[in-house]
Amino acid sequence: MLNLNGLPVNIQKAVQELSLAVHQVIRTIPDRRYVCFGTFNHQAVYAKIFVGKSATYYALRDKAGVEALQQAQLLTPELLLARELDCGAYILIYAAIEDSQNAEQVWLQLKAPQRFSLMQKLLQTVALHHQAGLLQTDLHLKNFLVQTHPGQADLIYTLDGDGIRHLSLLFHKRQKLHNLATLFSKMDVLDDVRIAELYQLYCSQLGIVGSLDGEVEVWFQTQKIRHQVATGYADKKVFRNCTDIKVTQNFRQFVAITAGFNVEKSALASLDQHLADAQRNIKNGNTCTIAKAALAGRQVVIKRYNIKNFWHGLNRAVRVSRAAKSWANAHRLIISNVATAAPLALVEQRLGCLRRRAYFLAEYIDAPDAMQFFSQSTQLADKETVARNLATLFYKLYLLKYSHGDCKATNIKIVNSAPVLIDLDAMKVHFGGILGDWYFGRKHIKDLQRFMKNWENDMETTNLLKQALHFAYTSSDVYAGDNILIRAGID
Repeated sequence: MLNLNGLPVNIQKAVQELSLAVHQVIRTIPDRRYVCFGTFNHQAVYAKIFVGKSATYYALRDKAGVEALQQAQLLTPELLLARELDCGAYILIYAAIEDSQNAEQVWLQLKAPQRFSLMQKLLQTVALHHQAGLLQTDLHLKNFLVQTHPGQADLIYTLDGDGIRHLSLLFHKRQKLHNLATLFSKMDVLDDVRIAELYQLYCSQLGIVGSLDGEVEVWFQTQKIRHQVATGYADKKVFRNCTDIKVTQNFRQFVAITAGFNVEKSALASLDQHLADAQRNIKNGNTCTIAKAALAGRQVVIKRYNIKNFWHGLNRAVRVSRAAKSWANAHRLIISNVATAAPLALVEQRLGCLRRRAYFLAEYIDAPDAMQFFSQSTQLADKETVARNLATLFYKLYLLKYSHGDCKATNIKIVNSAPVLIDLDAMKVHFGGILGDWYFGRKHIKDLQRFMKNWENDMETTNLLKQALHFAYTSSDVYAGDNILIRAGID
């Protein structure tokens, strides 16, 4: 039985004539493309159905990219059928690769040593691209497929022929370095210490001698691309309709909801009722009101940013709301692999382009904060583990150049010994230039000082944290942070 939910009727008819059984619509890009999983001639396949005025152009570009990979003898799924449909769409049917997952899925399942091994394999594949004069212009982990066979080496397949281009004769060196940096930017920032080793592996694969200038350039490009990707996602993408977010907007409100949070509109319209319930109330201040509530089968925290008076409202009306900052920063931390409470919804009351009260909804974390953990825990080994993890969190923020702005112990939850950062409306990103680095250094020192102030009357915890911070900030040859600690008074 065909399951064609999500496909337009005219495409459904065309697909049925091909005897393609569609089991699932994997991805939809409105008016451009549908990606489906199904069977064709008794074989598992993935079908790309291109629609719109430029359907043929994009389909043929995808086909040309796959053919270029095949001519270079690089692994890519076999193209079984390429045909223009009677409805004006164009379909490409690719053989499904058995026992495989995309590299992003594999990456998330692995621990640090295994991740580095996977990165080496991906790097070798990219080197083969370059050796063949090809460039994957849409280089992200989902565009690689990892096929596993017990007792054998994993095989890496390149997906998405649409992103394959030929290297430029004039700018091929710059293109290669940028391509490498794009791949490295998918690593955790803590793993950037391996960039030099990976760059030398790449050069060895191509049979060339790696220069220090090339190594430094790749490192700087990696930081730049990581910043650009996080900014593009957190400051732009999560404020519009996309795979992860559903946005609705009219004259009186703006609402963004995370995919999977199936909350009713009526529930979002009655958030004040939850905030007014004294039993659910966590905080009731002039600037914000916070309450815990059950919505859409989940325990959530509702944070309303209040308007104190007319002049305060006038001041806030034309600025980005603090709820929107929390929403953006939560997504920024997630894409940067920093743990935070899952952002669920953003609701802004508006009058046209003028903002009024705003609400930020996040997952409720039922765990002690950092202060509670150290006061309640009796095992020294547990305290040492949490201290190391807290130090790693701050060092990671240091590398990413994120300042939190309010490092009270209550703003760090401890979940299974790992810190989870919350209360993000004061968080800022600092990137670019000597002045930006200087200003970030000051902000990071303030974060560290505020953090350590939580335990000024607890010498045992203070000493544990100082030791952990010194180890985290000074153990790397690449990112020496001992000067930061001295300036913060942590010595």
